[in-house]
Amino acid sequence: MTTGEPEVNGLIYYVATAVLWTGLAAQIPDLRRHRRDRLKWTFCAVIFLSGLSFLLGAPTTVAIVNSASGIANMAAPLAYGTVTAFSAASLILIVQWRGSDFRTARAWLFSYVAVILAQSILFALGNTPVERREDFDTYYASTPFIREMIVLYLAAHVVAALTTTVLCWRWTRQVKRWTRASMALLVTGWLFTSAYSIVKFAALSAHWLGLNRDGLSTRMAPLIALGACLTSAGYVLPVIGPRIDSALAYVRLRPLYRLLATPHSARYSGAPPSWRTIGHVGLRLTTRETAIRDGLERLAGRLDDQVRRRAYREALAAGSGSAAAEAIGTAAMIAVAALAEAPSPALTSGTIALAIGDIDLVVPKSGYVPRSPTGPRVPDTGQLSLLSLSRAVRTPIVDAAVQSRRSRVPQR
Repeated sequence: MTTGEPEVNGLIYYVATAVLWTGLAAQIPDLRRHRRDRLKWTFCAVIFLSGLSFLLGAPTTVAIVNSASGIANMAAPLAYGTVTAFSAASLILIVQWRGSDFRTARAWLFSYVAVILAQSILFALGNTPVERREDFDTYYASTPFIREMIVLYLAAHVVAALTTTVLCWRWTRQVKRWTRASMALLVTGWLFTSAYSIVKFAALSAHWLGLNRDGLSTRMAPLIALGACLTSAGYVLPVIGPRIDSALAYVRLRPLYRLLATPHSARYSGAPPSWRTIGHVGLRLTTRETAIRDGLERLAGRLDDQVRRRAYREALAAGSGSAAAEAIGTAAMIAVAALAEAPSPALTSGTIALAIGDIDLVVPKSGYVPRSPTGPRVPDTGQLSLLSLSRAVRTPIVDAAVQSRRSRVPQR
């Protein structure tokens, strides 16, 4: 992200910028809908500044900025200021994620604004007449004011990197799933970027001692690219992770949906999600779940507990666990009822309550036998029950139950 990397690595920066800003473009519609969401603005700022850091650090961009401004090495303070702003935005985002006091975020903001102003002043006071596109750091490492600007930039960067790494590491033990994976990526990415600043410091120290270790400073593009990509992925993961979960749930609910949905409910939810509607996958999932619940309520009067108990026993005999057997039994009962034929006459009157998803159903009992302590359990409520039922719909036991009922229904 500085002006010290060789030309051969220039493509790395432009590819990284394109990837990051493509992800940012996908967030713009959501940003418009939540204009007052401070967290979302900070998140978008992190992605934007990360991409801009890459763009300004590319050797070709360095040459263009210097030429357009008419000031030798003008690209250096611009790149330094952008990286410093990215570091500040990253810290503020972590603070907001953790729900810390707003005063903490404001303190980081003001501190890094002061650092950026100091960098600008130091560059203006210094003298950099010779354009250095690839080794600005080490070439001007002993120049008054410029030396202080470089040290200030690296110090601010390494403080942000180490602080973010420690905060994310501590937080990793308190969160789960996508947030935990995000924290792990951020820890790894910021460790790489911390190494970037430390190696830069080593190159400068060697220069001050009269040694030539400029290669440490000018060959950092792969390391910084990997670190920045990991940190950017860490910031994006909590946003796209739930969408991935919703998309997977949407697909997994398809068997149960096809069994229960009416033509009216299939108008929107029946079509598979495309790249154009992936941002609305949560809405599509809700529509599909609603259609399933409506179907369950519509079939409530036709559900036959005898079918459920028979399929449950067969699933247990086939080696299924109690929870899986309960899902298979309930799925068989629903599938048979979905044939739109009246259930077989109940041998014994009575009802049994079942909870499917967030729907409570009263099912007629047939040939009731009291449950043993190890017998069937009422399925857990929530989406997991619907997913279990959808998975069970495709089992051979459910298919056999449907075929058995069809064989006993007189043909018209």
